[in-house]
Amino acid sequence: MRKLLALASVFVAAFCFSTTEVNAQTTVHYVKPGETFWTIAKSYNVSLLELQRINQKQSDVLFVGETLRIPQPISQADKDLLARLVHAEAKGEPYAGKVAVATVVLNRVDHPNFPNTIRQVIYERSGGYYAFTPVQNGEINKPADREAYRAVEEAIAFRGLGSGSLYFYNPKTAKSEWIRSRQVTVVIGNHVFAK
Repeated sequence: MRKLLALASVFVAAFCFSTTEVNAQTTVHYVKPGETFWTIAKSYNVSLLELQRINQKQSDVLFVGETLRIPQPISQADKDLLARLVHAEAKGEPYAGKVAVATVVLNRVDHPNFPNTIRQVIYERSGGYYAFTPVQNGEINKPADREAYRAVEEAIAFRGLGSGSLYFYNPKTAKSEWIRSRQVTVVIGNHVFAK
């Protein structure tokens, strides 16, 4: 009788909390009316492309009640660090420029020539210099504003889309001829983005 009662409790709990479930490190989402890959990716802080890839979807079509596996999300600590970098690097820049700065970091994580984590990319040193000035001057330690967090969330959701920028610089202050030799992907505000 106890086993039957325990089994019934598990069934009720599973039924009541059926929006997401964790099973062997995999989160499952049941599609609700009005949801899109974009809204689901954003709510879980995962890449839209990765969400489609892991579920073997070639189109944007979703059906109510359909089950989607959710990729491993970016940790809150990494989001906080990335938002602080965005705030420090792109303060006073247009919102699109803030998204682009976050995207550069994510592109580097995904690129074989850079470290594999957000933290390692942000704190990377080469030739005795940090890759990002705010790490060297301590601005990375200041809190980020809400817009920086929003830009990070958007960059995460659109991860893998875009022009593949791996670098950005301010042409008024950049002294490196090497950075100026990179292929420009877009100019936003005072930043040139390149790969």
